[in-house]
Amino acid sequence: MSGTQQKVVVVGAGVVGAAVADELTMRGWTDVTVLDAGPIPHTGGSTTHAPGLVFRASGSRMMTELAAYTVDKLGSLATEEGPCFLPVGGLEVATTPERLAELHRRAGWLAGHGIEARVVDAAECVRLHDLLDPDAVLGGLHTPGDGLAKAVRAVDAQTRRAEAAGVTLRGGVEVTGLVRGDDGRVAGVETTDGVVDADVVVCCAGIWGQKVAAMAGLRLPLVPLEHQLATTTALPAHAGRSAPEGREAWRPILRHQGEDLYYRDLGEKQMIGSYAHRPMPVRVEEFEGWGGAVMPSVRPWTPADFEGPWKASQELLPALREAEVESGINGMFSFTTDGGPLVGESRDVPGFWVAEAVWVTHSAGVGRMVAELLVDGVSTVDPAGADLHRFPPHGDGPAYVSARGQQGFVEVYDIVHPHQSMDDPRPLRLPPWHDRQAALDAVCESAGGWERPLWYGANAGLVTDADEAVRPGDWAARYWSPIAVAEARATREGVALHDLSSLTRVEVSGRGAVAFLDGLVTAKMDTPVGRVTYCLMLDERGRVLSDVTVARLAPSYGRDRFLLGVNGPLDVDRLKALAPDDVAVVDLTPGTCCVGLWGPRARDVISAVSTDDWSNEALGYFRATEGHVGMVPVTAMRVSYVGELGWELSCSADLGRRLWDTLMAAGAEHGIVAAGRVAFTSMRLEKGYRAYGSEMGRDHTPAEAGLSWAVRRGRGPEVVPEPTQRLVCLTSPDPAAVVLGHEPVLGPDGACVGHTTIGAWGATVGRAVAYAWVRPDLATPGTALGVSAFGTTHPYEVTAEPLWDPEMTRVKGT
Repeated sequence: MSGTQQKVVVVGAGVVGAAVADELTMRGWTDVTVLDAGPIPHTGGSTTHAPGLVFRASGSRMMTELAAYTVDKLGSLATEEGPCFLPVGGLEVATTPERLAELHRRAGWLAGHGIEARVVDAAECVRLHDLLDPDAVLGGLHTPGDGLAKAVRAVDAQTRRAEAAGVTLRGGVEVTGLVRGDDGRVAGVETTDGVVDADVVVCCAGIWGQKVAAMAGLRLPLVPLEHQLATTTALPAHAGRSAPEGREAWRPILRHQGEDLYYRDLGEKQMIGSYAHRPMPVRVEEFEGWGGAVMPSVRPWTPADFEGPWKASQELLPALREAEVESGINGMFSFTTDGGPLVGESRDVPGFWVAEAVWVTHSAGVGRMVAELLVDGVSTVDPAGADLHRFPPHGDGPAYVSARGQQGFVEVYDIVHPHQSMDDPRPLRLPPWHDRQAALDAVCESAGGWERPLWYGANAGLVTDADEAVRPGDWAARYWSPIAVAEARATREGVALHDLSSLTRVEVSGRGAVAFLDGLVTAKMDTPVGRVTYCLMLDERGRVLSDVTVARLAPSYGRDRFLLGVNGPLDVDRLKALAPDDVAVVDLTPGTCCVGLWGPRARDVISAVSTDDWSNEALGYFRATEGHVGMVPVTAMRVSYVGELGWELSCSADLGRRLWDTLMAAGAEHGIVAAGRVAFTSMRLEKGYRAYGSEMGRDHTPAEAGLSWAVRRGRGPEVVPEPTQRLVCLTSPDPAAVVLGHEPVLGPDGACVGHTTIGAWGATVGRAVAYAWVRPDLATPGTALGVSAFGTTHPYEVTAEPLWDPEMTRVKGT
């Protein structure tokens, strides 16, 4: 047993609750009670009607790892009825060139994460799945390790094993309330069969999760939606045919994502799932109770919504023309605003945990994640993408959650570009100078709800023929413009204004602020007023939880003050959760705004509109001050994410437009331009500056990420393991080689040796730049590697970093 034994109640005995209970017992926690209002294992929730498709391909590393563990675990389990996983493989087909190109990209993504996959031609698709029309498909992506999860069997196998280890199973018992102790912590649950004591309650109630979470005052950001699932009559082509070894399926599970459809064998019949219908949200108050003729998670079939999908299915699988739809259901399951699960502990009720919005595909992986967090305090898989508190302030509002959940349903099988922003609802969060940006013809993306310019059409006149000539390939150029090259040049040669409002700014203050931060980050915090420090937050294993920029400001009312630049809501939540009573943590982001004034002429601009001393002697590199720009009070930090002289200037939102106008007016004689995010990213990569969540995360140590210098002696674990991977800078002279992240990196022998994290065209150095995680023995500058994108391998070379201004003369200025 790794942690202190606690009494746990798991609410919900679907495939997630069963996995949580089983994983807890595997770690020595056996004082566990599993409750469900329905009978176990046929509980009547989404698990009971789930078709069971398990595809590991995903745009998220976390989700792929969760699915991979689920495949491995369920593949080892069986009941008297048979195995819990049928390894029939998976096949995604393409009927358009665009979809076929996407399958090549997905194959590379999977290879970069260690999963066997290959793109096959139309003939091979038909060999794998003989019902396909060979004239309808151009090719497919075959993933041999995918297959069908028998969800109810998985519940049965895991709950039986857990019960044998000491877990109590109680079906037909509905949770009606939460019991809390005098200290506010969880003390148990009220049920239709009395009170059950608990130190920890884990809500795995699926579509009923909102109802159970509300008992703890918690509003879950999910929306239950109906999803059509049809079963055909027996296909004449199947007459007299049985699956090998009596299995119900022998063909690969099939996805026709271009039409939002999937298929699986069901003996002589086919089961068809469709996302090709209007979103149909359901409120938890509308759910049917247990005991009826139909399971509670099923809604009435709406045949009109299946007319188009049925026609498309008959075109893809001609044998269906001789069959009919025998039955259909509208089964419910939950969607979140970003498609990820919800895992974590309530902020307000200690001991109340949730594991919600989890598909069967990821169920065992999520079960392990929850058990590890409870028992060990740290998860094998980076849980950031599932964290309950990952959303910005507007992210749990009912209207927003409903809109985004429904849009997620529509987009579930769409080709989504890595830089593609949501179309709706927009706009949400606007900087105070948004009208000024609109007047400059800003092309914006949505980042955490913020409208953030990618580039400005007003700068088109700065583009040269040479800028046009470095256009990346179609995929990489989809959210790119040669204007960004011109904006980078304007920053490097003159001065530019970069909107940084979407970055998270937090004030930490109080008499205990120094000690609090000193115990939290890897650098010394008892520094002189005006000092700016770059540091890290590490977990118990010494892996990177976040990187932080900390500026010590002048005390106010006798209380120490720090301004922190952090990486979003999870960092804010961590700071607030850990802060002692004598420390205040305030997220300043909604009420403030921020610009980067950067470039060799930045001092000329700011000196023209401020009486403060902006000289190198008065405000050196990595120093901060509070002053005025024109009439606007600002907090200024002498830092630059693009590697040029300048300052991050933040102020209250009410004065933001005045700040913008003041700087733009003062900069007119110096050729100032507004510059967007694409130029920003290009210059950041040229400078070798890391971005948390992109180049590094909780899977990496500071040494592996090249950040050992940010960890002072005595911080981090006593024993630091030898690096098993290294973050390296890769470059190529070919603009067509620009990649975007998650592509496989190939060694000299052609084998996969790692994966990229991000890529861009280096506008100043004139090379494609990518960062990648590779084996340590391949991290030496000069090593030739390949990066595979859309089936083409591009030559790259490991290159010493930073590529731009390694002596730091430009950013430190004079």
